[in-house]
Amino acid sequence: MAENRNEKFELRGINHLALVCKDMARTVDFYTNVLGMPLVKTIELPMNMGQHFFFDAGGGDCVAFFWFPNAPEAVPGVASAAVLPGKGDLATAHASMNHVAFDVPPEKFEESVERLRASGVEVSEISNHDDSEWTVSKEMHEGVYIRSAYFFDPDGILLEFACWTRQLGADDILVAPKTAVTA
Repeated sequence: MAENRNEKFELRGINHLALVCKDMARTVDFYTNVLGMPLVKTIELPMNMGQHFFFDAGGGDCVAFFWFPNAPEAVPGVASAAVLPGKGDLATAHASMNHVAFDVPPEKFEESVERLRASGVEVSEISNHDDSEWTVSKEMHEGVYIRSAYFFDPDGILLEFACWTRQLGADDILVAPKTAVTA
């Protein structure tokens, strides 16, 4: 991706993204044994509030999970995606977290997707994102800027393996932002 400069803050990426799981042991098993992410920090929260664990996502970034013993149940289609992209409506509520995309090297993208499938994870078809009317192509071509494959973790959190296929530039800023319509 092109190097853009932040003139206000010296941000170096994402320190961690904190999500909520239903079963920390199952979460540790999936993220360490299926995705191979090292568990780097574990915290027992005070007053039996739960746990907070951190996994190394590479590049100095972490994905963290809270486990709260009395947390409400998941609400797919509201607070999280209900289906894999291409299999239904991907919309989630305002202020929700739609998905987490892990950056993989372009030369290892297809191998990574196949390794997930071989481990028994249901994975979407590969999406070659481009600027066509439907924003995806079944085939790779020079207009593809990112490739994606989506899957769920054991709690229904939508995850993605993604790889940039070319440098982005000023000509990639093609769409004006919309303003919400108020009644």
